[in-house]
Amino acid sequence: MARRRKRLGEILVGWNVVTPEALKDALTYAAEHGKRIGEALTQLELVSEEDVTKALAAQFDLEYVDLDKNVQVPAALDRIPEKIIKDEKVLPMKVEGNRLKIIISDPLNLELLDKLRFLVNMELDCALAPRSKIQRFIDTFLGGIGTSVDEAISEIDRDVELHAKESEAFKKALAAADADAPVIKLINLLIGEAVRMRASDIHVEPMTNRVRVRYRIDGSCIERDNIPKSMQGPVLARLKIISGIDIAEKRLPQDGRIKMKFGTQQIDFRVSSLPAYHGESMVLRILRPDSVKIGIVGLGFEEDDYARFQRIIRQPNGIFLVTGPTGSGKTTTLYAALQELNRPDRKIITAEDPVEYNFTGMNQCQVKEDIGLTFARILRAMLRQAPNIILVGEIRDREVGEVAVQAALTGHLVFSTLHTNDAPSAIARLIDMGIKPFLVASSIQAIMAQRLLRTICKECKAIDPAPDRLVLRLLGITDADLAGQHVYHGLGCNRCNHTGYRGRQGIFEMLEMSNEIRELAFNRAPTNELRKAAVASGMRTLLEDGKLKILRGITTPKEVATTAQSEGILAEEQ
Repeated sequence: MARRRKRLGEILVGWNVVTPEALKDALTYAAEHGKRIGEALTQLELVSEEDVTKALAAQFDLEYVDLDKNVQVPAALDRIPEKIIKDEKVLPMKVEGNRLKIIISDPLNLELLDKLRFLVNMELDCALAPRSKIQRFIDTFLGGIGTSVDEAISEIDRDVELHAKESEAFKKALAAADADAPVIKLINLLIGEAVRMRASDIHVEPMTNRVRVRYRIDGSCIERDNIPKSMQGPVLARLKIISGIDIAEKRLPQDGRIKMKFGTQQIDFRVSSLPAYHGESMVLRILRPDSVKIGIVGLGFEEDDYARFQRIIRQPNGIFLVTGPTGSGKTTTLYAALQELNRPDRKIITAEDPVEYNFTGMNQCQVKEDIGLTFARILRAMLRQAPNIILVGEIRDREVGEVAVQAALTGHLVFSTLHTNDAPSAIARLIDMGIKPFLVASSIQAIMAQRLLRTICKECKAIDPAPDRLVLRLLGITDADLAGQHVYHGLGCNRCNHTGYRGRQGIFEMLEMSNEIRELAFNRAPTNELRKAAVASGMRTLLEDGKLKILRGITTPKEVATTAQSEGILAEEQ
């Protein structure tokens, strides 16, 4: 009888790479989103892509090849057309008789293997490597994106005089130029590289004698390169043209959008131009559909907070507020909640400014202030549409707040965001807006503050032999806390661009309204009293949640300190 092949999850659990509980969550996520378990595990950042590929190699009894370790340029590259190598991410390595050794990332892609056998008219011996490492190898040895950006900038340097004039004729030519024109090639390659590097934004910033290009990756800006100052006009004009912005207007801020296809994925870019001293600064926000479909499991909740979150979002009515500064992941959290609740028997309506991601099954409304279509007006119209669940992008003023409260009190579940530093101060903020305290106390079900922390790269994660004692003291981590445990950091590697971090996870502070907290809110109690009552009723603060993630080896003390306690750090350093 044939030996049963082990499942991928069984192998990873057996290697102690992932826990049975995390595997169960990943299986649920995979079933809900139509993904394979390996994809689900990597998207949820539960295991690395390398671990999944090694497990696949063990599962199918194939060789695993580490492309980062002394792999020479393959002698058999000419056996397969370059376009197929780049499109399908395959590496033909060597020929032995009538057999071709080839490196792939997915042993289950039988259609590709049949296609390659027919193409080379040889038998294939397959080995496995992570898809990202195959891509990096192709970029290095086949002139991929990474080197082409530098080459495009060099080509522009050589052709500076040709494009120096920014006449109307040049702009028309730029709009109609083919994809091989140096400026167009450069823009396409920069955008492609940013998408591959998981950037959330591309910043094109004119300076005194250069145009600086930076990518924002995991919340931090990384400088990519400098474009010659003489090419500033053509580069900005090209960006304006493809984003539908008026190229003649340089005195006012403008907004536009770009749609581009990368592989099988359609990615949108929200473009903003802002007149500055040395020329228009342009930012391209990369809107990946997958980035807001990570599910509640992938947000980073501790088990008790996860259970509370699930219970809160299933309340029949009331307001659930998510607070935090810009870029703290509030929208992603709310979308994760809505996707969990998005069922055929529920009607969901959202009011957003702007609508960045489109979701099947939800009615999404775009705020348009210039024609009077405000949050408040959309909210009032929503209530006549008989929704079960309402999402208001942000409570900005008294009018929006009062309509949201009325919606909550009349049987609707309302989700929204607010810009406050922590959960208890959201109550005071709403009252300061002019909303009556008794309405605030009776309508809110829960408030959750959150921040995003960079997580340690799994490829180069190592024990920190000498963690900064000052930072540990500021975080309240004692020697007793560290007994039998270690503090970790990232050494820096190619996978994390030598930063030591790859990916982000949330830390949370969840305040559930109790009778005592409602009484305090009704009496306009100060924020510190609300905080004491919330902690006494079981709220874990942002700092305490961060400490748990340090002790579990997810992030570093410095990352928690600068994110959750920046004021304390600055005071100590001064």
